[in-house]
Amino acid sequence: MTNLQAKQAPKPAKAHGIGHNDAHDDGFSDLHPAYSSLQAMAESNRCLYCYDAPCVTACPTSIDIPSFIRKISTGNPDGAAKTILSANIMGGTCARACPTEVLCEQACVRNVAEDTAVEIGSLQRFAVDHLMDRDLPHPFKRAEATGKKIAVVGAGPAGLSCAHRAAMLGHDVTVFEAKAKPGGLNEYGLAAYKMTNDFAQREVEFLLGIGGIRIEYGKALGRDISIAFLKESHDAVFVGVGLGSTNNLGLKGEEFPGVDDAITFIEQLRQTEPKSEMPVGDNVIVIGGGNTAIDAAVQAKRLGASEVTLVYRRGPENMSATEFEQDLAKTNGVVVRYWAKPVAIKTNGKLQGMSFEKTALDDSGKLVGTGETFDVHADQILKAIGQKIKTDDLAGMEITGGKIIVDDTYQTTAPGVFAGGDCIKSGEDLTVQSVEDGKQAAIAIDAFLKTATA
Repeated sequence: MTNLQAKQAPKPAKAHGIGHNDAHDDGFSDLHPAYSSLQAMAESNRCLYCYDAPCVTACPTSIDIPSFIRKISTGNPDGAAKTILSANIMGGTCARACPTEVLCEQACVRNVAEDTAVEIGSLQRFAVDHLMDRDLPHPFKRAEATGKKIAVVGAGPAGLSCAHRAAMLGHDVTVFEAKAKPGGLNEYGLAAYKMTNDFAQREVEFLLGIGGIRIEYGKALGRDISIAFLKESHDAVFVGVGLGSTNNLGLKGEEFPGVDDAITFIEQLRQTEPKSEMPVGDNVIVIGGGNTAIDAAVQAKRLGASEVTLVYRRGPENMSATEFEQDLAKTNGVVVRYWAKPVAIKTNGKLQGMSFEKTALDDSGKLVGTGETFDVHADQILKAIGQKIKTDDLAGMEITGGKIIVDDTYQTTAPGVFAGGDCIKSGEDLTVQSVEDGKQAAIAIDAFLKTATA
């Protein structure tokens, strides 16, 4: 197929407004509609199959992107999926939620040749979905049983990735999860329009198809289980607890009804069906500059809030949310105000809004208040100003800068206890990085166990 033909084939646009799929159209359908076979074939033929492809280097899990795209172009999507999943067992979620525009797609050489990258994320989703939808046997086999038992704390991306790779290596794995469902932020923390049709649970079910993995729910570290207990009853422990606590504004009235954490708002929305039953304020303020802030703001608007104002203390170039995400907020009617920090929560028997002070950089580059203030009316405030680790029962593990310290093998300062995901500092706090952490930690645990029994 020529490049001209490829361009003529229809492609699902990365629409910034409300997406569409066959299931529903309530403001929470797919943000990026899935490729058809024709669309996937056309897009795959745009790939130049680069040697030492920069897109592979840009992927935290080092998926062989040219190889999987080549398999799609030759009519082998299941083979493409196996290539993806061998590097990233949660490739389905990452295809939906990864900021590909600043990772693999940003590195694509097509950006130079045509100003348009190959849509790697959409092709990845096409391949993985094709395999999962066919209900085939699990694509990977377990190694011969080692008789070793591994405990994994947390059924989020890092924990599940570790569990899957450890099971592949022949170990028996028990995952201890505090909540009633597995998936971590994939289930509870991503915008509903990014993870439609209960995909997070479908992916976990697929992942468990490897065998050798058992999940115990309602088991929280520090409340129901301890690291000491897990070390006594298992040969190694992996901690993938994420960042369980949220930061506070430190303002009077922060506990007032209507002032909530954005991550809690998103979690409640993800578990509400139909979404229209989720209560939302008429005038909503969202504080923060990351993807969580964008997700909360857009979803509040789609739920029917009359006005949603997102306030960030610096400029747009300083936001951790990608340019695409920022644009998504604006095109969904979110008012974005930069260079302002909250200084007071206004109440009078009920929540009335917030006062903000305008900010600027002084001569030394430090962020300072200007003394000029303004008010924003609101009956709901959502805080998205970052998360921090819960230190419950992490005794024996050194923590610096709010992260668990690990060595090059992901082992903590507690012997035999490994960690990965958002609770350590290995890269950006992204699902794809957590998956890589879990995978590499499982490989390190396998080497650790072999050394211990040698």
